[in-house]
Parts: sequence; C-alpha cells; structure tokens
Amino acid sequence: MRLIEEELTEKIIGAAIEGHKYRGPGLLESIYEKSLAIELERLRIPFKRQVALRLEYKGVPLDEDFRLDLIVGDKVVIELKVVRELAPIHEAQLLSYMKLTNCKVGLLINFNVPVLKQGIKRLVL
Repeated sequence: MRLIEEELTEKIIGAAIEGHKYRGPGLLESIYEKSLAIELERLRIPFKRQVALRLEYKGVPLDEDFRLDLIVGDKVVIELKVVRELAPIHEAQLLSYMKLTNCKVGLLINFNVPVLKQGIKRLVL
C-alpha cells in the first residue's frame, strides 16, 4: 500500500514519538535510529537505513560515500539529531539530502528534547 507523503510523515512522527516515550532524551543518535527502525517495521512501512549515496563533482565521482540516516517509502528523508537545539545548518543539510534523493519531503527530528513534538521540523521542496 502506497501512502501519500502527509500520511507517511504522520506515521513516522508517531513511530518516533513512541521510541522517544520509551527511552526519553539523552541517548546516542544510533539508539533512536534503531528504535525508529523497529517501530517502522512494526507498522510495516518500508524504509532504508544508512543509505549510501555516491556523490560526484562536475561529473567526477568523489571517493567518499555519503550516508543518510533513513529514507522511508522512497518518499521521505529523515535526518536524526541529538543536539541542544536545531540550527539553520541542520535544515540546510536536510534540504541538500532531499535534493540528492529527489524526495520532496523531509523530517528533521531532534531527540534531545523533553517532548518530541518540540524537536520535529517537516520540510517540503
């Protein structure tokens, strides 16, 4: 079943909130990533973790692989953070990821907050 981006982001946010409620703030980003992956699996929502992207510059491949935290349903890029507060550079980073993957929607989720809703930004191209 294909979900439109809005429904998909609602389900992703719900899954992230579930993981945050279970553990609370203050852990490593990798713990939240794994927890979110478990919740997405439980919801049977397709996703990929640590997605490697090959980058090039003016037609020349770069030697470095680039990794995204998560792509959900091949439609939504998710960038996870555990920071004091989200900064404009985090939004710029997510926008770059969205352009690289041709995804129109992205979620920036900061798990280092008392209530997860305070740490979520949804961006649309």
